[in-house]
Amino acid sequence: MTLAIVLIILDRRPDGGWPELETIEYDVVIVGGGTAGSVVASRLSADPQLSVCVVEGGPSDVGDERVLALRNWINLLETEFDYDYPTVPQPRGNSHIRHSRARVLGGCSSHNTMISFRPPDEDLDDWVAAGAAGWSAAELRPYWERLEISITRVADKDRNPLAIDFVAACRTALGVPVIDDFNAAPFADGAGFLPVGYDPETGHRSSASVAYLHPHLARPNLTIMTETWAYHLDPERGVTVRTAGGDRLIRARQEYVLCAGAVDTPRLLLLSGIGPADDLKRLGLPVRLDLPGVGENLLDHPESLILWEASRPLPPMSVMDADAGLFVRRDPGATRPDLMFHLYQIPFTVNTARLGYDVPEHGFGMTPNVPRPLSAGRLTLADSDPSTKPLLDFRYFTDPAGHDERTIVDGLRLAREVAATEPFASWIRREIAPGPSLRTDQELSAYGRAAHHTVYHPAGTCRMGAPGDPGAVVGPDLRLHGFGNVRVADASIFPTMPTVNPMVLVLMIGERAAGLIRESTR
Repeated sequence: MTLAIVLIILDRRPDGGWPELETIEYDVVIVGGGTAGSVVASRLSADPQLSVCVVEGGPSDVGDERVLALRNWINLLETEFDYDYPTVPQPRGNSHIRHSRARVLGGCSSHNTMISFRPPDEDLDDWVAAGAAGWSAAELRPYWERLEISITRVADKDRNPLAIDFVAACRTALGVPVIDDFNAAPFADGAGFLPVGYDPETGHRSSASVAYLHPHLARPNLTIMTETWAYHLDPERGVTVRTAGGDRLIRARQEYVLCAGAVDTPRLLLLSGIGPADDLKRLGLPVRLDLPGVGENLLDHPESLILWEASRPLPPMSVMDADAGLFVRRDPGATRPDLMFHLYQIPFTVNTARLGYDVPEHGFGMTPNVPRPLSAGRLTLADSDPSTKPLLDFRYFTDPAGHDERTIVDGLRLAREVAATEPFASWIRREIAPGPSLRTDQELSAYGRAAHHTVYHPAGTCRMGAPGDPGAVVGPDLRLHGFGNVRVADASIFPTMPTVNPMVLVLMIGERAAGLIRESTR
């Protein structure tokens, strides 16, 4: 392991200054200590001859019950643990969505519900078809098998009667099977309790940081810089970071690995002059490389809500208040589900209240979700100031065929079928939103799109693709086009959205990235 501290004069910082910055050198510099970054750091620092630095913009999660207690996840949103990105106006969707992005070690695995699905094989077939050679389900299976997080089905002690009755009603109303293990192949439609990364005894999350970093914090060749925000990358000189004590430069002798997520990885590249040249010139940013795909292909899982007032107080037993789910295959000939629901044991009325609906004292809902949306948007910069939040334009419900809109409408109708079926029906006093008077496709579409939210799954903004693909930002080896010493390893590389919650797939990306880097560093 070798570490060096030198002094370097930068060409020019984004603010126009010519500072002299302290520069620290490591073999590998990882920008983002989140879901994938934790994996990469853990695997690479297992080699004592390799010095590894993680640059993380938020604080540590070590010993912080607010972060570690899984059921507290909703109380982390729009706090000091959240970058809290707004959405630009959405003509066909909800313009009021705040996209939570975790500002804490472990990233969104320290911030989410820890629902942990292995992606269906067909999702990865889609990736290969999109030019991601080497990313088939068979080729990724070893990374699934070596994951360190602890994935378990919701424990019996955490299964409350509302969720149990929901699963039973789904079976009766829709004829779907009860799924004992959603991660058993092949992935099937059905209802059941979800696989979750947590410790049933303590209720703590088994996040990427807990599983991959906490056991190895004493490694002398692993440096984790928290409260350290990266805002400029020069692959020849280093990453410029901002800390409470001022700016510094972190240089990698071998590789930079960008793991800042589908918002902050493209944001960093754009601020560094890597992206669509016309956009960069318009903002007055010097163009280092014209890479048109940076920020394009912005994807998400939109979901709407059918909200009920409960007939009685809800039972307190729960892992994270979204313990049971339902997958539906609307086309009997399809090989995987195309409609998904979470059962939320919390009202989640942020959007319905804005539309004028009542907020019940005791309420719960089902959330029809678009598993593989066809609408895609774009991330851009508002200006050249690194502190200005980027512009997120998801272009929700704009796919020409209307697939995403139709999925929400079908989902609201199917949810009503479940709600009318015992034993779930006895939990419901009344439907609050959209309300029983809204019946037509047009009425349900207008409501569903106005009330829709996000499952906080932005992806795709540094899309992986085949050599020669003009819209691709990285190749199947995760190398950033135009730079041999920079890789991207996070959800921004997704060519298409997976059917399921993407956290496990991001962990597998981290595992694969670490393997690719180990091969090259040898």
